[in-house]
Amino acid sequence: MEETDTPSRMAQRPPKKGHPFIKILLLIISIILILSGIFIVKFYHDTGKTIKGMYAKDGIPTTTTIQQHKPVSILLLGADTGAAGRTYRGNSDTIILATINPDTKKMTLNSIPRDTLAELSGSKNSTMQKINAAYDLGGSKMAVNSVQHLLNVPVSYYMTINMGALQTLVDDVGGIDVNIPFSFTSVWTGGQKFKKGMHHLNGEQALAYTRMRHEDPRGDYGRQIRQQQVIRAILKKAATPKMLFDYDKVLKDLEKNVRTNLTFAQIKTLALHYRGATADIKSDQLQGQDAWITGSSYQVASTKELNRLSKKIRKELGLSATTLSNAETYQNSMNPTFDGVSNQYFYIYGNYNHTAETQTTEK
Repeated sequence: MEETDTPSRMAQRPPKKGHPFIKILLLIISIILILSGIFIVKFYHDTGKTIKGMYAKDGIPTTTTIQQHKPVSILLLGADTGAAGRTYRGNSDTIILATINPDTKKMTLNSIPRDTLAELSGSKNSTMQKINAAYDLGGSKMAVNSVQHLLNVPVSYYMTINMGALQTLVDDVGGIDVNIPFSFTSVWTGGQKFKKGMHHLNGEQALAYTRMRHEDPRGDYGRQIRQQQVIRAILKKAATPKMLFDYDKVLKDLEKNVRTNLTFAQIKTLALHYRGATADIKSDQLQGQDAWITGSSYQVASTKELNRLSKKIRKELGLSATTLSNAETYQNSMNPTFDGVSNQYFYIYGNYNHTAETQTTEK
């Protein structure tokens, strides 16, 4: 006779065990979640420590623009030091004013040629020199003030990186892919030949690519475009999932070679509320004309060109347009016959000082 399950027999059966594979899977998932939590906390802690090490107010007034999620401008300065045996502060041969608008989700990199004639705002005698000398003479503060007065735009934040760090960062991210617009031979890498087309560059090659100027038919303007190209390539590579597990060296090198008045809280806000703008990055340049001034080669931007870029940047920052009236426009008015002919002389008429004028600043 077939046995049937009686209440007493069912009570004597041991409870069913869950499938061992399910238990192992749940255990692995739990471990991954725990490790992920530890990783996030560690990354957060390490990043905060790095940014604290990079922080340097450098006498620049504090604003709450980022905390209010308003359009913001950040001056990026690349100093010609940290490579080729250079250890002094040096000039800022790369000057890029980045504007980031979280509302329009746009970011623009506005390059200013290093040889641009400008009043060095904050210098004792208000001299007019090449704008790249501002960083060497007065640090980030003078560089920021000089750009503000040149274009009458607010610049509340800065970030400097030395030339040697660019090479290091490219190596840290495993090299970058760059489309080289023309073939050239580099004097910085022992006569290495760079061929036109897409190439994977290591740190040394990327540095040589950004420093080359005389071989470029566009001169310093071409170099500015290449610098922006390399910056975008580094950002693209740094955003890959692989870099989440190789961030230690990047953070250490950033702490050694970068200085900024952005706080950890402000950088977190930028990452959370401004990141949409990185999907639409545009480029622009302040265009100048060749000129000789006291025996040196300069770039002199016309009043029309200065007003063009000023109006554009102010619009990106949500500000109304203004008509420039500063040391540069004054000198242009005193050289009415200057037309940018090669090797033409441009004369400086006294140390016209507009540093005391009220500028529109971010609140």
